[in-house]
Amino acid sequence: MSIARVQTFAFSGIEALPVEVQVQIAPGLPVFLVVGLADKAVGEARERVRAALTAMGLSLPPKRILVNLAPADVLKEGSHFDLPIALGVLTAMDILPAEEMARFAALGELSLDGRLASVSGVLPAAIAAGARDLGLICPEAQGAEAGWAGEIGVLAPPDLLSLINHFKGEALLPTPPRGVIGPAGEEPDLADVRGMASARRAVEIAAAGGHNLLMIGPPGGGKSMLAARIPGLLPDLTPREALEVSMVHSVAGMLADGRLVTRPPFRDPHFSASPAAIAGGGNRARPGEISLAHRGVLFLDEFPEFPRAALEALRQPLETGRTTVARAAAHVTYPARFQLIAAMNPCRCGHLFDAARACGRAPRCGEEYQGKISGPLLDRIDLVVEISPVTPAELLRAPPGEASIDVAARVRTTRETQRLRSGEGGPATNAEAPGDTIDLMAEAKAFAEQAAEKLRLSARGFTRILRVARTIADLAGTASVRRADIAEALAYRHRVPGRNPMAPVALQRVGAG
Repeated sequence: MSIARVQTFAFSGIEALPVEVQVQIAPGLPVFLVVGLADKAVGEARERVRAALTAMGLSLPPKRILVNLAPADVLKEGSHFDLPIALGVLTAMDILPAEEMARFAALGELSLDGRLASVSGVLPAAIAAGARDLGLICPEAQGAEAGWAGEIGVLAPPDLLSLINHFKGEALLPTPPRGVIGPAGEEPDLADVRGMASARRAVEIAAAGGHNLLMIGPPGGGKSMLAARIPGLLPDLTPREALEVSMVHSVAGMLADGRLVTRPPFRDPHFSASPAAIAGGGNRARPGEISLAHRGVLFLDEFPEFPRAALEALRQPLETGRTTVARAAAHVTYPARFQLIAAMNPCRCGHLFDAARACGRAPRCGEEYQGKISGPLLDRIDLVVEISPVTPAELLRAPPGEASIDVAARVRTTRETQRLRSGEGGPATNAEAPGDTIDLMAEAKAFAEQAAEKLRLSARGFTRILRVARTIADLAGTASVRRADIAEALAYRHRVPGRNPMAPVALQRVGAG
């Protein structure tokens, strides 16, 4: 009694874990069993397989059909097991050749009429199949996505019948087209931002070094407008980064038309998003917003309005560049090296410092509102800038600001400087650089030590000051960090209104010392 075997994959984060679908048809009472730690969607595959075979004029033999998904201790989730189970059954029925099935891995969801529907995770599955010297069978709509895995054999049938005819030699399937890189969409131009020189400077520093940025100002002051223009300042992803980001989006089922992600992603979830939506997880573990923003920007508008648990879930990923979803069956890890851009009002009404419009609870209103952001989270933000609103008269009279294309050129040059300094495999940006590798002039080092002592900076805060100063020096084209670079970096630290009102005074004392 032979056992048919078909290769497929389960997913843990963006990693494709090999799974062997074993099918045995034996004498006994007619039953169709699926075992091997399968979730409900996988268990329902037997009904979709039965219906798809019936649509082709085939019927299951009146015997005991046992499907085992090995290894049995790995959780199997998702409808992509439909196709390998169907191929295993057809192989066990001697309709498909076992030697041909041994050359491919397969994944895809079956419709009741036998058509193949798109599934998530085709790109990492194709890469894993290539590493095992296997081809890949996937739905027709995702053949281009699988093509990014390199020189592997890809079969992308529209339905199950077409695949059977291919293996029988009656109608060979064409080679699916290679994936293409779609044109980049138009991004808002920084030239639309008039005035706001200090905010524009902070945005440029954040983009150049990959630093986290918090903007604080009244409603309508231009915080969201500035944030929306940051992606246009960032350089294209490197080939390695593009593949990494595309794998995350593939696992999330968001890789449209098989197009590789070549621009840094920009994610801006609503403040009602749950902790699982931000960090990842759920009944079926899925990448959260921080992973979908990997190598790009996560913009959180109305920062204090997000659930406390969602904000605190950012703390570990901001340090490690990854997030781990702990589940009863397994721990799932997703990459999450993102740049946090946050915006908030100084208080709930938004007009804390406007004497004509401030509420009667100031300054307590601002203290309570800003108190929703914990100190440890605030310590992980590199730059804090206050946004002063531009009056209508200034909007009409001020000339257009510097265009994104000019600022992006400086950012691109600075990023290249950072890559050359770090070397192959080193940190991609200054935001990831170890503090002890930053070259300080003697005067800058003494000033930084004095500032850290008087401002009582944590070790993390001090390191982030050095990283920002390194970016400022890179923008200026200097090899070593100067005293002025440290001073400017300190000016962006501890500037949350109402949270640390003595910080400017302390900074003046440091400068005077």
